[in-house]
Formats: sequence, structure tokens, C-alpha cells
Amino acid sequence: MSLDQIDYKIIDSLTINSKKPLRQLAKELGIPFSTLYSKIKRLENMQIITKYVALCDYSKLGYTLTAITEITVSKGKLVEIEEKVAAMGNVISVYDVTGESDIIIITKFRTPEELSSFTKRLLSLEYVERTYTHVVLNIVKEDLKMNI
Repeated sequence: MSLDQIDYKIIDSLTINSKKPLRQLAKELGIPFSTLYSKIKRLENMQIITKYVALCDYSKLGYTLTAITEITVSKGKLVEIEEKVAAMGNVISVYDVTGESDIIIITKFRTPEELSSFTKRLLSLEYVERTYTHVVLNIVKEDLKMNI
């Protein structure tokens, strides 16, 4: 996988604003539109760019409660539980981790009651041995974009 500086600039620009017109982006990068289009298609085919999404401010939709939950799973059932948890509503991220817990998830809720109900659903899943939930008090940074 060989990427050049233009590829990195394309990725950076699209992660900031994937709705930017490609002709404008080509002009900003100083490359022909056809070159830009080919490079984007190549990045998609390489699965470096996997999808284009709208990022929402969930707090403006009423989801003001963020929780981080550690989950311990019975031996040999990790993938099965990860798939079930990933399919549950309110789940933003699922991470397979090292350490005392097996999975860490990030979730968003409108009310503490929703979080309570969700936690009880998690604990009712067969092979979930334990959960440990952290309620986020203040979000300092929440952004999947990083400088590359």
C-alpha cells in the first residue's frame, strides 16, 4: 500500500468535509479533477476510505448522557457477545481490549433510566459475566478525525 502526499491531503480534506465539491478540492490541491477522482476511487478500493457519513451532535438530539462500559465475557464467547452488543441501539463503539475486561463500549442515552435499562439488557445476555459502567461528566474531545 503506497500512498503519496496528495493521497494524505485527500484523506485529510474528506475527513473534514466529505461534501466538499470534488472540483473545488482538485483546484485546492492543484491537480486535475480526473486525477483526484482516480485517487479517491483507489483509496475506496483499498478500503482506506470505507464510507461517507454525516456526523451528528447527538446532544442536540437529546442524547446528553454518554457512558463507557467495560464488559467481561465467558471464555470462548467474545465474538458472539461483541456482535450482539454492536447490534444494540445506543451503541456508538465496540472495542475488543486487553486487560481485566474483554470489551469496552461507548453508548449515548437521553436519560439515566435509558442507561439503566440498557445495562440490565447487557447483563441479561448469556455469557456476559460482569459490566462496569463509567458515566461521562464532560466531553473534552469526541471526534473520529485525526491528523495524519
